[in-house]
Amino acid sequence: MSKVLVIGGSGFLGSHVADCLLENKHAVTIFDKKKSKYKNNKQKIIIGDVLSDKDLTKAIKGKDYVYNFSGISEIDEVKRNPVEAVKQNILSNTIILDLCKKFKIKRYIFGSSIYVHSNSGNFYKSTKIACESIIESYQEVYGLNFTILRYGSVYGLRSDSRNGIYNFIKQAIKNNKINFNGKSDALREYIHVIDASKISAEILNNHYKNKHVILTGNHSIKIRDLITMIKNILNKENIKITYNETKNSHYHMTPYNYNPKFGIKLTSNPSIDLGQGLLEIIKEIDEDLKSEKK
Repeated sequence: MSKVLVIGGSGFLGSHVADCLLENKHAVTIFDKKKSKYKNNKQKIIIGDVLSDKDLTKAIKGKDYVYNFSGISEIDEVKRNPVEAVKQNILSNTIILDLCKKFKIKRYIFGSSIYVHSNSGNFYKSTKIACESIIESYQEVYGLNFTILRYGSVYGLRSDSRNGIYNFIKQAIKNNKINFNGKSDALREYIHVIDASKISAEILNNHYKNKHVILTGNHSIKIRDLITMIKNILNKENIKITYNETKNSHYHMTPYNYNPKFGIKLTSNPSIDLGQGLLEIIKEIDEDLKSEKK
């Protein structure tokens, strides 16, 4: 049984990956700045700061593998505060790497983004590129093995308003409108968080050592078609739709431009149907909103 640390394991993606690692019979410890309301009784948790050498030493020492899902992940939030993003994304990543080297961790698994291939994403993309470069340098100089997971558009339960699909559904239910910063024909390959997490837990296989792995959905969908699906499922045809093309920091048709650092693309087969995934989120948001009114 391997001892695995999941940094950022209280969050949306990290909590699901922690669950999948536990299902795969690993001993899982979560490290985060706050307690996880999703923590399994068989998982341990350490509360700490990703910029604290002392807190991270306590968490990393004695582990076999370290996953890192910490940092600021919302593109517009990074754009508003690039200095804080550099601290939370790049500096914390480097502190974690140095401790992984010190304690001879078998492999460091980093949650990156398909935006590293893109001309979009501004400072968010920059922080992910910097992190990947530093990780590769630690492997080259110190022999610290890694796997970089480049996630696409992940959706599902436990997300919040920073997540695209969650935000669409919450706007539609609460305000009878959907606002999207981008064009109506923008394409996305959505991947359900369960599918993404299962693959993320399986890459501890030696085949993925020192590899870059791309995790996106099996099928593309235009934003306007996704919104139509949401309207139909909610049975609310009068939802007001607005597209703010000038305020967009995200990619349009594809995140990819030419980049020599290619990644292996993994998809889940079978995978969770988008419509089923939307129904799950609708139910979750509806229950949350009803609780707020009580």
